[in-house]
Amino acid sequence: MTGMLPSALAARLESILGGKRLFTDPVDCYAYAYDNTRKVFPPSAVAFPETADEVQRIVDACSELRVPVVARGRGTGTAGGSLPERGGVVLSLERMRRIVRMDPANRVVVVEPGVLNQEVQDAAARHGYFWPPDPSSASYSSVGGNLATCAAGPHAVKYGTTRDHVLGLKAVTGTGTLIRTGYYTTKGVVGYDFTRLIIGSEGTLAVIVEATLKLTPKPASVGGVIVHYRDSASCADAIVAIMGQPRTPSALEFLDAGSLSLLRSHHPGLVPDDAQATLMIEVDGSTSEVEESAAALLAACANAGLVQAEQSRESGQLWAARKALSPLLRDIAPKKINEDVAVPVSRLPELLDGLARLSTKHRVPNVNFGHAGNGNIHVNLLVDPGRGDELKRAEACLEEVFDLVVALGGTLSGEHGVGSEKRAFIAKELDAATIGLMKQVKRVFDPNDILNPGKLFP
Repeated sequence: MTGMLPSALAARLESILGGKRLFTDPVDCYAYAYDNTRKVFPPSAVAFPETADEVQRIVDACSELRVPVVARGRGTGTAGGSLPERGGVVLSLERMRRIVRMDPANRVVVVEPGVLNQEVQDAAARHGYFWPPDPSSASYSSVGGNLATCAAGPHAVKYGTTRDHVLGLKAVTGTGTLIRTGYYTTKGVVGYDFTRLIIGSEGTLAVIVEATLKLTPKPASVGGVIVHYRDSASCADAIVAIMGQPRTPSALEFLDAGSLSLLRSHHPGLVPDDAQATLMIEVDGSTSEVEESAAALLAACANAGLVQAEQSRESGQLWAARKALSPLLRDIAPKKINEDVAVPVSRLPELLDGLARLSTKHRVPNVNFGHAGNGNIHVNLLVDPGRGDELKRAEACLEEVFDLVVALGGTLSGEHGVGSEKRAFIAKELDAATIGLMKQVKRVFDPNDILNPGKLFP
């Protein structure tokens, strides 16, 4: 459904929200028509609930009239998960900003979905804790969006992804029913695990209205190791060696030659001129553990391709530059095809070799970086759609990239989600029976198919 909002629904939404928390003017709605994919799908209306009860009433009204509802956080997603492709109502949760409860004694914080990731970190830090999910958008992405996509980030290599740090949820299904999932305790086995099912479902099963998050004590000390290599193959071998160590690094980031070239152009002198691949490694723990871990990592990193290795507590500039890489890529190409594939760590050398081969074969520039400790590489195909058949070649290259990833036992998305950008490819990874069962689950939660319809499935 696209176009004007049905008058009956408009009247019901106005009775729930009042005129100031409901946008129907296309000009006002436009800011909610796009996300980080830069694709635009204007909604018929944007609703700004402030309570779980209002979310229930809005979803119930939309379900009755079969109008799509797309829950939205801050629109930072890269997979098109919050695009209102079929019009309808964008349910913006940005005004649900309460930290409901901070409970340091039980290492728990309860928040509404519009609370920013950074706000959780700041609140937790005052009690000596942190919330491990740390996507690059942490300072401006919301907890609801983090949960919807099961966001991760550099520290997932040691601490896990969002699913590992949520104890329970309150959520509204496609019928407007409020459900409670999970526990307030770190152990609990009563009933099915709907919490982990809803996390990562990209708003297709339920709208999260409250989350009980599990906090982690901040480490006493943090140290860094920066290692540069003359080629990606040597770097990939070092990653396998590092992940075979008894102590897991708290972060392990990989930058290829294209990434380093881009960094040099913006930060001269930041990396050695002869480096063609770099590992940024972080370790945490007690002061003695950090020193021992750093020494062991430096030893594991040593191979024939090593250019330079150093232990450093002053790597902040390089980490900041790493987080800025993705937007910097837009400076050198009008369009980038940005994927976040993941393979078993032991298969990383094959993946990086295959990516180089496919880039050459299809004549498409490619820049790779990412969370090497999880085998999660951000593949960026740089494209100028106005230059001959370059876009067509890039699309053919992407198809083969996905085939390569699946052949290596990997997954098409490590943290960005499927949304609309990858839905055409999921049959490469999931068989028909599994997809069919997922669709049945969707119908149970959302029988009228109003919650973010058309996403995830081809």
